[in-house]
Amino acid sequence: MSNDDVSSFPDNPLDVGKLLHGCNHYRRRCKIRAPCCNQIFTCRHCHNEYTNALATPKDRHEIVRYDIKQVICAICNTEQQVAQICTNCGVKMGEYYCGICKFYDDDISKEQFHCNDCGICRVGGVTNFFHCQKCGSCFDVKLRGNHTCIGNSMKNHCPICYEFLFDSIKAATIMVCGHAIHLDCYKELINQDQYRCPICSKSVSAMSSTWQRLDQEIEATVMPEEYRYEISILCNDCHNTSKAFFHIFGHKCSHCKSYNTRRIGTIDESERRT
Repeated sequence: MSNDDVSSFPDNPLDVGKLLHGCNHYRRRCKIRAPCCNQIFTCRHCHNEYTNALATPKDRHEIVRYDIKQVICAICNTEQQVAQICTNCGVKMGEYYCGICKFYDDDISKEQFHCNDCGICRVGGVTNFFHCQKCGSCFDVKLRGNHTCIGNSMKNHCPICYEFLFDSIKAATIMVCGHAIHLDCYKELINQDQYRCPICSKSVSAMSSTWQRLDQEIEATVMPEEYRYEISILCNDCHNTSKAFFHIFGHKCSHCKSYNTRRIGTIDESERRT
């Protein structure tokens, strides 16, 4: 062994190979043996991606993380029961380790923590999250007492990408209406100038400034005489019906002043009047 090799060798034998092994999902020094199909994968996501792409639908399945019993050390290739320290070479197979979720990760900058109420590990730091008992999931502390609760709202699929939200590795958020969505999907929704919840059609954020701008644009844009007639509208925000004068820019709810409305019914020619 050269002097360079010796100098690069970690002082703590537990740290041998740290951050040098793993997959696209996690840095870890072990692989798992899937109890469902007895095959070896680096992590449960690698397993699920592989099995869900199988040609035969009946062969597709997902691993149950709690059922994992055996792991294979990436340093010495020894198969053994789930544990943080390899029984053969003594290396730490994951700087973060959860014996409940059978989860390993060397990248602790993610600030992993196990939530007993959720029953799974999450990232972002335990002090930065709280568990909402009604929604059934952990959320950013900024949402404590500041979100609409919907029972088990996170145990649904993202309305944009349709990935299951509860145990997704992507960050999620709660819209004003209480429905959950991936944070990246929400940002893309806003970037596309879509302000309605894909599930219930309520406004996804505070829209007062937008409604004020529409007020000004409608006041500045007079409709031709033949289009000056009233229509019936339903408000997606307060669910009340009302009347509004037809305008190409939008129709304002007379109850909550929202422009998040939809036209209902049809207009009789006899009703078209100035």
